[in-house]
Amino acid sequence: MNRIYLDHAATSPVHPQVINKLVETMEKAYGNPSSIHATGREARKELDNARLILAKSIGAKDQDIILTSGGTEADNLAIFGTAYARKNLGSHIITSQIEHHAVLHACEKLEKEGFDVTYLPVNEQGQVSIEDFKQALRDDTILVTIMLGNNEVGAIQPIQEIGLFLKDHQATFHTDAVQAYGLMPISVEDLHVDLLSVSSHKINGPKGIGFLYQRKATKLSPQLFGGQQERKRRAGTENVPSVLAFAEAVSIAQETMDEKQKLYQNFKEIMISTWKDKGIAFQVNGNVQSTLPHILNVSFKGTDVEALLVNLDMAGLSVSSGSACTAGSIDPSHVLVAMFGENADELRNSIRFSFGYGVTEDDIMEAATKTATVLNRLVK
Repeated sequence: MNRIYLDHAATSPVHPQVINKLVETMEKAYGNPSSIHATGREARKELDNARLILAKSIGAKDQDIILTSGGTEADNLAIFGTAYARKNLGSHIITSQIEHHAVLHACEKLEKEGFDVTYLPVNEQGQVSIEDFKQALRDDTILVTIMLGNNEVGAIQPIQEIGLFLKDHQATFHTDAVQAYGLMPISVEDLHVDLLSVSSHKINGPKGIGFLYQRKATKLSPQLFGGQQERKRRAGTENVPSVLAFAEAVSIAQETMDEKQKLYQNFKEIMISTWKDKGIAFQVNGNVQSTLPHILNVSFKGTDVEALLVNLDMAGLSVSSGSACTAGSIDPSHVLVAMFGENADELRNSIRFSFGYGVTEDDIMEAATKTATVLNRLVK
């Protein structure tokens, strides 16, 4: 049976060129970048070159990049680092109800410590309202953290508008760009963000590596203590092989971005037209025109998500019902709850298809047909 992997929003397969770079670096650049001998200096040179690639991908400077163990650490460093560094200026934080749990759980912890957090609602397209944001903003707001693109439904948020509005406000502006990075052009100057989180494994790089962009003069309290790596902002010997492999994945992603956007939009159109032709009752969650190109979240009427996932898996399709970080949980998706309400049918019948490297048009046609077959069998 041909297994088709359509869960790239959860994680992506490592690109062959990235694997080669990882192995090559392990063999040839194994020195500690903090060492002053030739072996260490060579590792430092390679690391600096990779950091420059990462920085250029978002229109930043190399010194603005803090290497982390992934998106979760980057989000945590942004949120806790800002809250603790700026608590003398206020205690109010603004976020949204549909953030990744790396953001939501961090905010919940800060609430227990006495910080005041506002969770902005979203509409049925999964987007926050600028007016709601403006009404929530206070003089004592020290942090605004809104994701760039949602990981479950792909909804793109009005980050640039929020950033422009905050230009004359004291609040630090952070965006979780983990799901959007590599799939859409990102410029920290255009977005007017102070902090931006990224992860490698979403763009065919290795797991366990990511970065946090920090705008110059943006205050941030370190959360790890030890050596003086990352300009004293994040202690720990740098993972040189993974950083170089990450940079290789970034280069590939930047070079193929336009091609991927067109390809994935075509994938969406194939799936939607196939289901329409076969008389499947469904609705797309979110506006296809304002979502990330690789995510298609669909509600199939008259189905149960657990039975649907099991049957699709047996048919050879690897798909998801939401965030991979809550896999195995019986709790409904917090994103869909925010979009449709606590008792909505969408909570019990929605599937996320997400595309990426290695997926072909034939795969998509086969996946759409198999999904229709499963639905015709399950729907009474």
